[in-house]
Amino acid sequence: MGNEHARVGEIWYFALPVPYNTSSKPIEIKDVSVEHIPSGIRVLEYGAYDLNDTEGLPLLAKEGEPYTPKFAKLKNYATQPVRVAAGKESNIFYLAKMKITAPPKETARECRFAYEQSGQTYTQTLDCELELKVSG
Repeated sequence: MGNEHARVGEIWYFALPVPYNTSSKPIEIKDVSVEHIPSGIRVLEYGAYDLNDTEGLPLLAKEGEPYTPKFAKLKNYATQPVRVAAGKESNIFYLAKMKITAPPKETARECRFAYEQSGQTYTQTLDCELELKVSG
C-alpha cells in the first residue's frame, strides 16, 4: 500500500487489517499500533470506525480529498475496547492518522493488536505496510 506523490505536511489515514476472531471465544481489542514508524512520519492518533459509516474500508486516504471519509464527524470507537464475537470479522476497523513531517526513507509496517480473551491479555502482530514517497 502506498502513494508516490505525497507531500510534506499532508495528513494520511492508513487502515490497519480488519480484526477477525478465528477462536471460539469473544475477544476485546484494547489497543492497536503500527510498530515501525520511520522518521519523516508521525502518528497523530489512532481511531476505530464502523465500516458502515465509511462505506467500506478506506485502505489509504488523504485528508481533504472528496472520497476520504470525514473521520472527525464519525463516531470513534477507540475510546473503549472493541468486542469481536467468536468466529466473526469485526464491523469496526482501526486506522492510523499520520502526518508527513519530512520525506520518509522507509515504510511504516507491522500492525500490533493488544486484546483480552477470557481474562488473559494477548498481543498479535500482523503484516501491514505503508509506503509514502514525497515527490518533487
